[in-house]
Amino acid sequence: MLARLKENLSTVIRGKSEAIDQLLTAMLADGHALIDDVPGTGKTTLAKALAVSLSARFSRIQFTPDLLPTDIVGGMIYSAANGSFTFRPGPVFANIVLADEINRASPRTQSALLEAMAERQVTTEGASRALPRPFLVIATQNPVEYNGTYPLPEAQLDRFCLRLSIGYPRHNHELQMLNDQIRSQPLDKLRPVMDTDALARLQAEVREVGVEPSVLDYIVRLVERTRHNPRLRLGVSPRGSLDLRRCAQASAYMAGRDSARPDDVQFQAAPVLAHRIVIDIKARHGGLTGEAVIAEALRAEPVPA
Repeated sequence: MLARLKENLSTVIRGKSEAIDQLLTAMLADGHALIDDVPGTGKTTLAKALAVSLSARFSRIQFTPDLLPTDIVGGMIYSAANGSFTFRPGPVFANIVLADEINRASPRTQSALLEAMAERQVTTEGASRALPRPFLVIATQNPVEYNGTYPLPEAQLDRFCLRLSIGYPRHNHELQMLNDQIRSQPLDKLRPVMDTDALARLQAEVREVGVEPSVLDYIVRLVERTRHNPRLRLGVSPRGSLDLRRCAQASAYMAGRDSARPDDVQFQAAPVLAHRIVIDIKARHGGLTGEAVIAEALRAEPVPA
C-alpha cells in the first residue's frame, strides 16, 4: 500500500524519492511537515498529490500579510433571522491542511495553528472543537531572506515533526517533467490509492514498532547534547525527542522491520531536530547551522550496539 502511494507521488514529483520518503515518514508518525525551499520546486504540488492519493478531505490556506486567525480556524456568525450565533468552521477542519507560504503571514496569524497542530482541536468563544482525524498540516515556506516573509516563531517550528527540502531537479528529471506536462498536468490524472481509514491503521501499526531501551537512551543523549551547547540559545525540546522516536519507528516500518535501530535515529535526526534549534547570533554569523549541530552530536555520542 505504501509502495503504491509512493509511486503515485513519484509520477507528480520526478526524481525526489528522498523528499517523498520524508513526507511519508511524517505522515506515518502522525506529525506535521514543513517544506522549506525556494519558489517553483513543487512544494504545493507534492502536498496536493498526497491529499488526492489518500482521498482525504483537503483544504488550502494561502498565507498572506492580511490573513486573520479567524480565516484559519473559523468563527461565530450572526444570523439575523433568529438573532443567534452559529460557528462556521474554517479551512483547518480537514484531514490534510496545506498552509501555503506560511511565513508570509504575521506571527499572530501563524500562531492560530498552534493549538490545532499540538492538540488536534481549536478553541473559539470558549468552546473546544475537535478536528478530523487523521490530521496533517503540510506547510510550505520560502527562505526568510525573500521579500515579504516573517520567521516562524520557535513554538510554531517545534510543532512540525520534521522539515524537508525538495531542491531543484536533475537534468534528466527536469526533461521528464517537461514531457509529462505537454498536454496536461500529472496531478489531474492522479487517483486515490488508499483512504484515511487505511492511513489511521498504518499509523497505529507504526506505534507498535519496537524501540529498545538502548535506542531510547541514544535519542535522549542526542537531544541533551543540544541543550548544553554554548553556541545555542535554545536546544531541542522534549517534543523533539518524542518526534524523533516516532519518526525512527516510521522509518523502520517503511523498511519492513518491526523494531527501530540506531541507524533509523541517525537518518531522521537532522530532519526532525535541526529546525528546532536556535543558534546564537555570533555562531550563526559564523556559518553554524542546525544540521551541523546535529551532525556534531551524532559524531560525539556513542552508538548503541
